Amino acid sequence: MIRNLLVANRGEIARRVFRSCRDAGIATVAVFSDADAGAPHAAEADVAVRLPGRAPGETYLRGELIVRAAAEAGADAVHPGYGFLSENAAFAQSVVDAGLTWVGPPPQAIATMGSKVESKRLMAAAGVPVLAELDPAEVTGADLPLLVKASAGGGGRGMRVVRELGGLAEAIAGARAEAGSAFGDPTVFCERYLETGRHIEVQVLADRHGTVWAVGERECSIQRRHQKVVEEAPSPFVGPAMRAELFEAARQATQAIDYVGAGTVEFLAGPDGRFYFLEMNTRLQVEHPVTENVTGLDLVALQLSIAEGAKLPPEPPAARGHSIEVRLYAETVTTRDGAADWQPQSGTLHTFEVPGVDREFTPGAGLRLDSGVESGSVVGVHYDPMLAKVITWAPTRDEAARRLAAALAGAKIHGVATNRDLLVNVLRHEAFLAGETDTAFFDRHGLAGLAEPLAGPEAERLSALAAALAGAAANRAGAKALGRLPSGWRNVRSVGQRKGFSRGGTEYEVVYALTRDGLRAEGYEGVGLISAEPGRVVLDVGGTRRAFTVARHGAESYVDSALGPVAFTAAPRFADPAAALAAGSLVAPMPGTVVRLAVAAGDAVAAGDPLLWLEAMKMEHRISAPADGVVAELPVEVGSQVEVGTILAVVGDTGWGERA
Repeated sequence: MIRNLLVANRGEIARRVFRSCRDAGIATVAVFSDADAGAPHAAEADVAVRLPGRAPGETYLRGELIVRAAAEAGADAVHPGYGFLSENAAFAQSVVDAGLTWVGPPPQAIATMGSKVESKRLMAAAGVPVLAELDPAEVTGADLPLLVKASAGGGGRGMRVVRELGGLAEAIAGARAEAGSAFGDPTVFCERYLETGRHIEVQVLADRHGTVWAVGERECSIQRRHQKVVEEAPSPFVGPAMRAELFEAARQATQAIDYVGAGTVEFLAGPDGRFYFLEMNTRLQVEHPVTENVTGLDLVALQLSIAEGAKLPPEPPAARGHSIEVRLYAETVTTRDGAADWQPQSGTLHTFEVPGVDREFTPGAGLRLDSGVESGSVVGVHYDPMLAKVITWAPTRDEAARRLAAALAGAKIHGVATNRDLLVNVLRHEAFLAGETDTAFFDRHGLAGLAEPLAGPEAERLSALAAALAGAAANRAGAKALGRLPSGWRNVRSVGQRKGFSRGGTEYEVVYALTRDGLRAEGYEGVGLISAEPGRVVLDVGGTRRAFTVARHGAESYVDSALGPVAFTAAPRFADPAAALAAGSLVAPMPGTVVRLAVAAGDAVAAGDPLLWLEAMKMEHRISAPADGVVAELPVEVGSQVEVGTILAVVGDTGWGERA
């Protein structure tokens, strides 16, 4: 019987496992890096053990440190979570060799499925349909498009789509570098890429007594960079006949490797309903909550009981209703011109509040939140930028989507840019509601449109006015003298109060006066002021009252209302000329490490040519030339650690390198 469990992971998955342990009366041990010293998971466990260092390679990927931590804390079992060492057969074996209970499949099963190349060959021999592996040296134009894919790991890392043969070499190099960094194994392979496939996966559970469950299927087709963004159960694409075939294939795959524990068999299905084995994840999945919600099962609790030798009932419970999960990331989705961006963000999460949460980390109806952060958490650069999984269950798919969209739209998320607006727009999109959710969803419907802010231009204008009025109220509330006087009060008024804000590339200048007759604001005819407090402003807009909550952190103002969330940066009253950048400067969009250079100072480049690659949050990010020109300056080198705003390169005509 397990009495004291160490979770070899961090963030929301560690907290998820802790929750099931508390319900089962099992003591918990957390491990944490120096970067996670203040993280919620470290505070939540009964005991927490420090792993000196910040980067994954120094901490969470050091199996010997994890085993030592278990011994120091008196743990008798280890749960790997997902990511990091969760699919590392050598780590699993080291846990077993240390006399600890391993809450996962046998090390041999992990090793067998750890290589996507070998696992596909094994599945083909077991009669499971697979996509043929392609040799990069023998690929021709007839094989395009194709997918370059890391043999180890997952999460979309080490994957590249190739549509032109000329880009194959760069794709392979990039995938190898990313896979080596994330998983310690640079092996990659190629397979045919289905442009409009459906990503369908089957949750399996197997005990040590020969019982194998196919618990239910999930659809995870809406993805960015081959990483899932929206997941749901059941799949709107799968009917009874296809479901029976999927479950049978998943059971065959599970039995072929004598699997024990929880796992996921992933398939790619074409428009004709034919499906092909992709991989088997020998661990708990990020998206497991949707399966829990529709079945009522606690998959972590079942993992624990299977590890203790318990026997499963002959059949799993039937699924009911519908559950949808979204992954809320700290990231920018598009650039100003609408191009795909997906740049991870870091910083302090000043406020994180999701309204109407019914439960955390447990299955059931309504709104569920599984998160590794809270208000005040710091989103660092060393780990995945996912803030939370927000999940709903409802009797119907439409009800689940509506509840989830409303919760996200009403959430207060201050401090970092997120993909929240994209998620809400997807959940409300007619194609999503119709179940048309293949892997080309973003390409088909236009990422720029899907990522449009929830707050439109008029909402932004009103929010800017509210931010100005709230700021003035805060100034008066904090005034040491004459604090009861109205903002900007004069015996004889000449000009109004002025406050400047920026949002993206848009500038707002709010000019207003608080008179005996009420609010007068230039360009806001028909808008009256009901009340203005430092944190809340109520406006009368053409006879309709609208409330705005306002939070300020330094120069940033965060305005939330039913019209949509808006974040502003206050314009400085006096600009510093020394802060101006030279024309053509490319700055780091995030903290990270320069891992590759494609050019040198003096090289001629064309628009879109790669200049260098940054590694941040376990992903590589390409920095490209914005226009034709010459690399006038390249002040970084491989290994350089850069912060947000660091100049990486200056591209322009000859002579542009001199600073203004």
